[in-house]
Amino acid sequence: MSSSQVEDGSGGGRYRREDVARAAGVKVRNLRYYQERGLLPPPRREGRIAWYSDDHLTRLRLISDLLGRGYTVNGIAELLQAWEEGGGLSRLLGLEREMTRDWVQEEPVTMTRAELRKVFGPTATAADTRRAAELGYVTVDGDRVTHPSRRLLDATLTLVRLGVPLAEILDVGEFVQTQAATVADRFVGLFRRHVIGAEGAGGLERLSATQLQHITAAVAALRPVAGEVVATEFARAMARRVDAEVAELLRTEQ
Repeated sequence: MSSSQVEDGSGGGRYRREDVARAAGVKVRNLRYYQERGLLPPPRREGRIAWYSDDHLTRLRLISDLLGRGYTVNGIAELLQAWEEGGGLSRLLGLEREMTRDWVQEEPVTMTRAELRKVFGPTATAADTRRAAELGYVTVDGDRVTHPSRRLLDATLTLVRLGVPLAEILDVGEFVQTQAATVADRFVGLFRRHVIGAEGAGGLERLSATQLQHITAAVAALRPVAGEVVATEFARAMARRVDAEVAELLRTEQ
């Protein structure tokens, strides 16, 4: 669990305003705007602290997804209201929360631009930072830069210190993102056709508690399977590629 998230005593997460915005990938100022437009319920307050929950995070991600699909804010508000009145919103949010929970468990790292330059050294340029932001590896807010994944940041720094130019690391990162999205699409397609397709053909509002439980269990089973398949195949591919490289080096020495 990230240091920015705490348990609320019932197994759910609690987030401060900046933390839930960072986790959802939205601007802090959007939270108040979404609340004013009726898209987001108000947070629970303890004194001067506003606490947001996992439900807020899930809804923020849903709003971002709908905006990305071309819906307007007014259209999203009407859609959410219709789902709420029909009882389908709680099912949708609950299912979405279960389907996305535990896929990504990362610790964000925030630093100033000066600290960023110190960490990466003179080889990193402003153009590298802009491209990293475009690829989603960093978010820039004024003088502060946030890396959503400490693991990716550490891996990048290791490569830079070994002499690999940051621009080329970003090239590889973009390629990996594209390939990872393709693999994810294949797994989700299998899941949609063979799990949700069988259970949810009539829509979320028609699903029984037993059917929702079955889909949730299937999602939980998919996580380690997908991860193991990708990790194993990548390890096998790297072993073959390294063997071929070593064989080529040996031939050149003869």
